[in-house]
Amino acid sequence: MNDEARTTIATPAPNPVSPGSAELRDQVERTRDELGKTVEALAAKADIKAQAKEKTAAVRGHAAEKAALVSDQIRESAGQAAQLVKDMTPRPLLEKTAQAAVHVRESAAKAGQYATDTTPDPLLEKAGQAATAARAHRTTTTLVVVGAALAVFLLVRRSRGRRR
Repeated sequence: MNDEARTTIATPAPNPVSPGSAELRDQVERTRDELGKTVEALAAKADIKAQAKEKTAAVRGHAAEKAALVSDQIRESAGQAAQLVKDMTPRPLLEKTAQAAVHVRESAAKAGQYATDTTPDPLLEKAGQAATAARAHRTTTTLVVVGAALAVFLLVRRSRGRRR
């Protein structure tokens, strides 16, 4: 036997593509896609850290929504209470209160001017720097106050829930 005969014997003759084999290839491809999606879904279920992050983000968003809602309700209640007090206060008392407020503002302005006139310049400069720093950190202070208020609210709500 020569080399040509060996190669022809070992190599199968090409088959014409039958309609069943194309369908089979499509089915295999679909099965691969489905298997890939299934593996991805199982990997996502097994990723506890990612699930915890998602859950934390959802809870954080929910808490922010609740805090905004409660804050709006408090503002509304405070506005209603202020209006109720104003409506129930006699007119002469409101007028006297307004006059007293004007007098207090004038006295505070005079005291401030006196303090400015009698305070040494280096101390005024330091006070100005402190005021500027306080204004720059106003948002941080506000966030701390809001966070503390939210914590108190949640603790009160939690303790009320245990009593029931």
